[in-house]
Amino acid sequence: MRRSIVAMGASLALALGACQPTNQQLEDLAKQQDEILAKLTSLEANQKKLLASAAPAARRQAPKEDYNKVYKIDIAGSPFLGKPDAPIVIVEWSDFQCPYCARATPPLKEVQKKYGDDKVKLVFKHFPLSFHKGAKPAAIASLAAADQGKFWEFHDVLFKNQRALDASKMNGYAAEAGLDVEQFKQDMTANQTKYAKAVDADFRQGQSVGVRGTPTLYIGGKRVANRTVQGMSKMIDTLLKEQAAGS
Repeated sequence: MRRSIVAMGASLALALGACQPTNQQLEDLAKQQDEILAKLTSLEANQKKLLASAAPAARRQAPKEDYNKVYKIDIAGSPFLGKPDAPIVIVEWSDFQCPYCARATPPLKEVQKKYGDDKVKLVFKHFPLSFHKGAKPAAIASLAAADQGKFWEFHDVLFKNQRALDASKMNGYAAEAGLDVEQFKQDMTANQTKYAKAVDADFRQGQSVGVRGTPTLYIGGKRVANRTVQGMSKMIDTLLKEQAAGS
């Protein structure tokens, strides 16, 4: 940058030369260039200080996850796949605008289907991230879909269109998911505050059990380290064996 300023000054001097500058103009130009260089020196010094102070924080590692800890998670009222009394519960904190959440959906559904409704229940929790502007409105709309028993159909449509989660498109997505659109509109108007509070409650609960990003999964209350079908199946098989041994 320092060289660019000097070059700009030289170019300006040449331009002025073509106009036959006075000695005073040349002196003023030199003075301005010195002032700019002094400011650059100060900025560079401040930048070095900031980088030096940030380095220790950057070197600090994130808190180590305890994958053996069992969290008590309240799932009352949350949308789910499977039977209410299924012995294995998978809880997913998700964000409809998160591309990683979209990728996590197929293996989650595959695992739930693999073990069946009798054994595995998949529970959805909302964790709309602040930098995903369409995530919370989509989460709110999904609860209106849930009131019609169409949460998962709407869930799939939202993930399919996660790059276009404008509020203006929700009625169209409701129609695509097979909802009664007029009822959807009425519920969105009448229950907006209730739905928003439910989304916020999911978010706070997620924070209380260590959720910091999405997707975050828990099986049997334990945080999932390996989100592949194989990784989740291993956790489920272990839990089923433990439950069988304890019965």
